[in-house]
Amino acid sequence: MPANPYNGFTDYGIGLGLRVPHYDHILAEKPTVDWFEIISETFMVEGGRPLEVLDRILAQYRVVQHGVSLYFGSADKPDRAHLKKLKALTQRTKTPWLSDHLCWGSVDGTYSHDLLPMPYTLAAARHTAEKIRMVRDYLELPIAVENVSSYTEFHVSEMTEWEFLTEVVERADCGILLDVNNIYVSSKNHGFDPYEYVNHVPHHRVAQMHIAGHTKFEKYILDTHDHPVLDPVWQLYAHAIRKCGVTATLLEWDDKIPSFQEVHDEALKANQFIAQAREAKIPLPPKTRRTRPR
Repeated sequence: MPANPYNGFTDYGIGLGLRVPHYDHILAEKPTVDWFEIISETFMVEGGRPLEVLDRILAQYRVVQHGVSLYFGSADKPDRAHLKKLKALTQRTKTPWLSDHLCWGSVDGTYSHDLLPMPYTLAAARHTAEKIRMVRDYLELPIAVENVSSYTEFHVSEMTEWEFLTEVVERADCGILLDVNNIYVSSKNHGFDPYEYVNHVPHHRVAQMHIAGHTKFEKYILDTHDHPVLDPVWQLYAHAIRKCGVTATLLEWDDKIPSFQEVHDEALKANQFIAQAREAKIPLPPKTRRTRPR
């Protein structure tokens, strides 16, 4: 198979999600931030304040797009109208890559607006990989797929989640957005070892990482993104960067959002684990550093 021209990723440092409560602070104070991640669907509009804010952000910061509605695992073909709007936004932002979730969420044009877990079967992996390739080739951008947190499993599954993720990304020739918090949440909900998950994904395909807070309940853990990162997730993150190499890292904080400074300080805690990984001088796997020019 010929080399895919859209599979390059770069470590841009520590990023933050661009969220409404922080708009005024960012625009007025112009804080130093490596990059911002935006939810694509928030800005797939004709005009108004979202695009006005986005254009002002783009004038000063690198932006990377993250989506919540491509549903690579759904049986439906990609929605061309949606992809057309998405491509227009990528051309506006000059995003170096685009990420979305390894999940399904629609049937015959009806959308659940949720990130539903996949059945881990070879047939599902083949279909999902084909859909990722179609989207990547239409957008002409590198794609990274994110592992989701899950609360239920399919009896028909033929492999583990990390084996399924590996099967999909190898067939699609795409990257992984490794959400360390999601791995931890799912491991507690389903009883697997999160370190085994990290050990067995294709490390050279990890393009980006997510960290976030979660909430513990009596019988399960919920991926809430509403408070600081818990210590077991930081420790898993430290293990992940030792295995996968230092890569673009984003803190997600989407509910009960505190001040910009508090969120930024929490994100920058990642630097201490990055420094430890570098000081350990552990040989790291090579990464492709080519990206589309800005």
